[in-house]
Parts: sequence; C-alpha cells; structure tokens
Amino acid sequence: MNQLSRYAQLPTISRRTFLKMFGVGAVGGVVGYSRFSKPQPTIFQQDTLDLPRWTNQPISVTVVGGGLAGLACAYELSQRGFQVTLLEKSPQLGGKIASWPIQVGEETFMMEHGFHGFFPQYYNLKSLVKELQITDNFLDLKFYSVVYRDDKYQPEVFRPSHSAFPWNIVDLAVASPNRLRWGINLTKWEHWQVFRAITGFQTEKTFQRLDNISVTEWVEKEFPQGLYDLYFLPFAKSSLNAPDEMSVGELMQFFHFYFFGNPEGLAFNGTKQDMGTSLVQPIAQAIQSKNGKIITDATVKEINASSGKIDSLTYYQGNNNNDVPFWVSRNQYIADRQVEYFGAGDEVFAVQNNSNEAISLTCTHQGCTVQRQQNGEFHCPCHGAAFDKNGKVIKGPAQRDLAKYRVVDRQSNQLQLIATKNNSNLTTSTNTIKTDYYVFATDVPGVRQLFTRINGDVNEKVKTQIEKLPVADPFAVCRFWFDRDFQWEQSWFTSLSGYRLTDSITLYHRIQDQFIEWAKKTGGSVVELHAYCYKEKEFPTQEALLTTFEQELYEIVPELQQANILHRELVNQKNFSGYPPNSYGDRPQTTTEITNLLFAGDWVKMPFPCGLMERAISSGLLAANEILHRQGLQRRTLFTVNPEGLLKI
Repeated sequence: MNQLSRYAQLPTISRRTFLKMFGVGAVGGVVGYSRFSKPQPTIFQQDTLDLPRWTNQPISVTVVGGGLAGLACAYELSQRGFQVTLLEKSPQLGGKIASWPIQVGEETFMMEHGFHGFFPQYYNLKSLVKELQITDNFLDLKFYSVVYRDDKYQPEVFRPSHSAFPWNIVDLAVASPNRLRWGINLTKWEHWQVFRAITGFQTEKTFQRLDNISVTEWVEKEFPQGLYDLYFLPFAKSSLNAPDEMSVGELMQFFHFYFFGNPEGLAFNGTKQDMGTSLVQPIAQAIQSKNGKIITDATVKEINASSGKIDSLTYYQGNNNNDVPFWVSRNQYIADRQVEYFGAGDEVFAVQNNSNEAISLTCTHQGCTVQRQQNGEFHCPCHGAAFDKNGKVIKGPAQRDLAKYRVVDRQSNQLQLIATKNNSNLTTSTNTIKTDYYVFATDVPGVRQLFTRINGDVNEKVKTQIEKLPVADPFAVCRFWFDRDFQWEQSWFTSLSGYRLTDSITLYHRIQDQFIEWAKKTGGSVVELHAYCYKEKEFPTQEALLTTFEQELYEIVPELQQANILHRELVNQKNFSGYPPNSYGDRPQTTTEITNLLFAGDWVKMPFPCGLMERAISSGLLAANEILHRQGLQRRTLFTVNPEGLLKI
C-alpha cells in the first residue's frame, strides 16, 4: 500500500464516475472556463445590508504586534473611527518585512529579512496598496525562474497568466522545457490520486484527509518524481516549511492558492525601496493620520483577565532588555563541555556550568549571534566585534556589552531568565491601558509569551491552543556587497533547487533604487541568498551558515570568485509559523472564547485559501471585520481565489 493510501485514503471512484469526469464533465469544465475571459476574484465576505461604515462611539482597541497582520487590523479600524493603540516590541514596525539601517563603509543602507514577492493574487494586500496610493512603490519583475543544481532540469520560467484551471496548467505545460519529465501517468491509480488531491482542493475535506501526513511521507512511493523535483520541493520550501515538517493538507492549500486556483500566474512585483519605506511606513502614517497611537520598543509586562475577558494590559518601553521573566529551551545542536546554550536563531543565551547568570549572544552591533572562542571570548562572525568572557566589548564596531540575564528557574531542558539590573538603559517605568477589544497579532513565539503573562481567569482551551502552536525550522538570509558585477540570464529573484542550504538568490542591484545607484557609482553588485527552512543540526552556528552561503554563491555565480567581498549581512531567525501534520484541527481562529480577544497572524486558521504576506494581511482584516461586525458596522469586502478546486469530489 502506498503512502497516500496508508495515511489519507481518498473516497473510492467508480469507472463510470471516472469516465464521466473525463467525458461530459471535462468538456463542460473546459467550456465553462473561457480561454479568453479572465476569471475574477472570489468575494469571501460581504455584508448584504447597507450598514454604517464609521463608528460614532468611543470604541477602543489595542493591537499587540506591528507586523503586517497587526498593521492591517490597526489600519482598517483607525480608518473607521476606532481609538487604536498599536504596540510593537521591536524598535521598528513590520515584523518579518521590517527594515533597519546598516552601515557599509561610509554609506547607509536599509536591510530587511529577505526579499518578498508581491504576487498578483494578493487581492487584499493589493487593495490596501491601492487605497494608500502607493502603487508606484512597486516594480514589475516580468518573470520568475526556478533553476536546478547540476543541470538536472532546465530552468522553469513563470510569467503572468490570464486563465484559470485547466488553461493555466496547459499554459504551464506548453511553456515548460521539462514537461516530458513531469512523470505523470494518469493510468496509474496512485498518480490519479495525486492529481485528484492537487486539483480538487476543498478546505475542510482536504485537511480531514491529508493533514495527518507530511509531504516527505506522501511522496515516498509512486509519486511523479519530476513533479516533485520541479514544483513540489522548491515551492513547498518557499512556504518556509520543510517537506518533512509540512502537512500535505497545508501544501494542497498552498498549491491551490499559488497554482491551481490562481488565474493570475506566478510573476510578481518587488519594492523599489526597502519594504519599510515602500509599504510599512505608508500604512503606519495612515494609522497615525486618524489619531491612531503607535508605540514601538513596547514590551508587554502583564495582562489582567477576569470573567472570560481581558481587563487591562501593562507594558513598558525600553531597549527590550526584559525585566519580565521568560522561558527559553535548551539548544540541542550546540555542544560545549563548559557552557550550556539555550534559544535558537538570533536569540541564543550561554550559561557557564553551575552558573546562575546567562549572557545573550546577540551582538549589540547588528544582531548577529556571536561565537564562543577557545579562550572564552565571544566573536561576531558578521562584522568582527569581539567581547570578553564576561560579555564586555573589547573590539568594535559594537559599542555596548552583551546583555546579561539572571537564571530564575530551571525545569528539565528549559531556563527562566530575567534581565539583570545593571543592563544599560533598562527601563522600569510602566504604562497600563484598558480598552474594549484586544488583538494579538504577534508571531508564534510572541503570542506564546503573551499567554504566559496573563493573570487571572483565562480560557484553558485557548491557552492550550496557543501553547501547541508550532514554529517552523529557522530561516537565514545573507546579503553580500561585491566590488564587481556579473552576467545573469535568469530573473532578478530566482528560486534555486538542489543546494544544501540556499533556496533563492536576489540581485538587489537590479531591483531596489538604493542599490542600483550604488552599483552604478561603484561598478559593484549586491546579492542576497535565502535559506527558507534549514536544519539546525546541519548548521548549528551562524558561522556555519556564512561559510556555506559563500561556498554555494560561488557555485551559483562562478564570476564572483574573482570579486572582493566588501560587506556581508546575516539575518537568522526562528519565528516563522509551522504547519506540521495534525496541526490544523487545533489551530486557533480569528475569534476566541475570550470574548474581547481576537487573533491575527499567519498562524491563524484561515477560512479561505491564502499564503505568506496575503495570509498575514487577510488575518488582520478578518480580525478588524469581526470587531466591525460586533459594532454593527459594514465589514470590509475580502477577496480570494476560487476557494475550491475544479475537480472536487
């Protein structure tokens, strides 16, 4: 029995039904989907009554989290007359699309968490862009390539489309130089089951059948190998979830949104400036223009709850040295006889054996993770800063010592830490706010931390849902500045398949204005590599990431071996939402059993197909719509692709 049959048996189908589907049904489907009439987006949520759009009451809302989900929610509510307060823990807004200044030589550039593509079926994100009148901030990248290592397959090139399924797949097959290597044989029962699964998406039925198996398990036997190599592997990883840790149900939703239910094609836009300048700042300015409050550097200290609702929230502003106890888990991949390591990504802490003090290994210059040396010192692999064994700066460019924390408690493989009183700029002043509604729109680690700070009566079901939220494998981005340019025939953002670490390459000196100008002036280039979901066991340190990125870059672009690296920046985090098998059923929805609390973020269970930035934006607008609905106001119309596959059964 193959893996699909063993884990997720689809309903049996008779010979008559099979012939019917590929006879009259197929003809009807082809006729129904006109080759020359572009399908329109599907309206998900629209009020049938003509309701008021603006509140005439002083209704207040606190949104915690300034990523895309929180920004979208705060934007919609502020435009409707609500009193909105947006709290963000970081110094800058944007979450995973945040930007911050870095110094390269004598010039300042804006750095990000990696390139983000704006696909044409991001209908709800596009509607915000149109309202904000910032469409000129985006650049059409014309086409999009996937390049395979060792010439195993010829590059795949994706362009805009104007047809829905099945014509979009016909177009893809005609354009694909690898179409004869897809390996699909619909006379094979196993291949037919695969075809039915990927073309017959229905949210509840698909997750019921396929959420209990990982993508890796699904493709172990009798799966079209070319189809997996060419599309499933690179596009599954672009969801920032590794195939061995991703539910097939989630992959079907992802493929339906980006391929089979999408009439727009896969070409996309980039931003002409950094994401903060191009998108985040305009949204923030729109919120503030309607008297919305935005508070950055704000750490939630305490949340008071009673009688099934949240009463108040207390926060402090500072440099994020946490005077509230927090838990971190042991890092099982970094081994040292003298030191224990806790945390992951860019939040790692070192504790000497038998010590009650922890040192943050986050470099105070640009946030890279420093490495412990044999002499006990800590060195930054990114920009050369050095700290002694106690965390004091002994060599720049860092100006501040590594932050220190006191060990409050130990439980199995976890530590509870609190910032020590001698950390510079540690803030102790607090502010308490009391509002009608609260929206938690942080990432998964953030919302977990929020629930540890709730005092009083809290719904156990909601608490358990949050505790069980999964986090994906970490991602890493490395951006290089070189003193020379190079020839490149593929798209300026190109997906890569088959490399040990690297999943994409972006030529920033061909996309964003600041880098285009620098390249014209210097003759250099700015190149970024992105690893979407690497395994910590293989790359336990940032030094290992940097070394591998550089080796693979020279294989991808051999010309750069003759160039000099002028600068490099590494971003390495473990905070993206995970979608593993058996996680769909317990995933929280927008509304909760805590009456005045709502959720937003890409970890929320969505009622229609969406992905990545569109999923974050849509979740924020869903939360805003729920508040609007409760106040008797007109909800915002939300859009999606056709929510179900054509061959649903």
